[in-house]
Amino acid sequence: MTSDADLRRYRRNHQDEIDGAALYRAMAEAEESPELAQVYRNLADVEERHARFWAERLARAGRPVRDDRPTPRTRLLIWLAGRFGAGILVPTVTRSEVAGRAMYDDQPEAAKTSMRRDERSHAFLLGQIRGGVPGPALARFEGRHRTPGGNALRAAVLGANDGLLSNLSLVVGVAGSGVAASTVMITGLAGLLAGAFSMALGEWVSVQSSRELVERQLELEADEIASLPEEEIEELRLIYQARGLPEEEAYSVAKQVMDDPDIALDTLAREELGIDPDERGGNPWTAALTSFGLFAIGAVIPVLPFFWLGTWPGVLVSAAAGAVGLFALGAATTLFTGRGMLRSGLRQTALGLIAAAATYGLGTLLGVAVG
Repeated sequence: MTSDADLRRYRRNHQDEIDGAALYRAMAEAEESPELAQVYRNLADVEERHARFWAERLARAGRPVRDDRPTPRTRLLIWLAGRFGAGILVPTVTRSEVAGRAMYDDQPEAAKTSMRRDERSHAFLLGQIRGGVPGPALARFEGRHRTPGGNALRAAVLGANDGLLSNLSLVVGVAGSGVAASTVMITGLAGLLAGAFSMALGEWVSVQSSRELVERQLELEADEIASLPEEEIEELRLIYQARGLPEEEAYSVAKQVMDDPDIALDTLAREELGIDPDERGGNPWTAALTSFGLFAIGAVIPVLPFFWLGTWPGVLVSAAAGAVGLFALGAATTLFTGRGMLRSGLRQTALGLIAAAATYGLGTLLGVAVG
C-alpha cells in the first residue's frame, strides 16, 4: 500500500521532471548553437524519461497523472528564454540542478535506475556550460562561458525592489507625522532622486573598479604567456585533467591553445582567472544608468497616489500599490530561487508592509512630539 507521503513525493518528483524537460526543450529552441541545442534536447529526453517513471508509479498506486503541464514559474522562464535567448536561463537552471543533484539519493525507488547518476551528470554538465567548457572538442561553446543575462535580470528585480521598499517606507513615515500630501510627494520625489543617484554612482564606481582590475589581470596574464609559456601550458593541462580529460589529451589541448597568443589569453582568462575578456567587468555607464532607472521605477510607485489624493487616502493607496509591487517582485525572485511564487510573493509583501508600518508609527510619534 502506497502511503499518502509517498504519493505526494511521486507527484512532486513528476512535476519537477516535467518542468525540467519543458525548460530544456525551450532552451534548445532558443539556442543559436546547433551543438548546444542538441545538448539541451538530450537533457530534456532524460527528464522526460524520469517523468514517465514517476507517472507509472502513480498509475500503479491508482492515482494516474491527469496534468502534464509545467508550473506557472516554468512557463514564465520559458517565455524569458524565447524573448532573451537560452543563455538567460543557464544560471537559474544550473542552480536548480546543483541543488537537486542528490534529490534521489534517499528515495528507494530510484536505487535500481540511472536517475541518481543522471541528476549528478546534469549538475556537472550545466556547471561546465555556465563556467566554461574545456578544449577544442567543445570549442563550439566558445563565447558562452559566462551568461550575464540571468544575473542582469536578477539585478533588475533587486534594484526595483530596493527603490519600492525604501521609498514606500519613506513616504508613509513622513505621512505619519501629519504633514500635507504635497510635502509627502516632494519628500518622496527627493527620496527617489537621492536613492537613484546614490545607486547609480555606487554601480559606476563598482563596475569601473572591477573593469580596471580585470584589465590589470589581463596585462599580467599576457606577460606570463609571453615569458612563461611552458608553465601556462601546465596550468591549462591541470585544469583540463580536473575536468575529465586524459593526461595526454589534456596536454595536447593545452599545447594547441597556447600556439595562438590571442586564443591563449582568452582561454586562460576564462579558465584560470574566471573572467570574460569580452566584457572586462561590464560597462560602468550602462550599469549606472540601468541602476538609476530600475531604482526609480520601483521608487515612483508609492509616490504617485500623493499627486491626486490627500495625506490619509494617499497612504492607503500607496500602501496598496506598494503591496502589489512587492508581491510581484517577490514572485519574480522565484526565477532564481526555485521557491513557490505565492509563498515568496506573500513573504516579500509581508516584510515590506511591516517595514512601512514601523516607519509610519515612528513618523506618527515624531509628529506628536514635534507638535
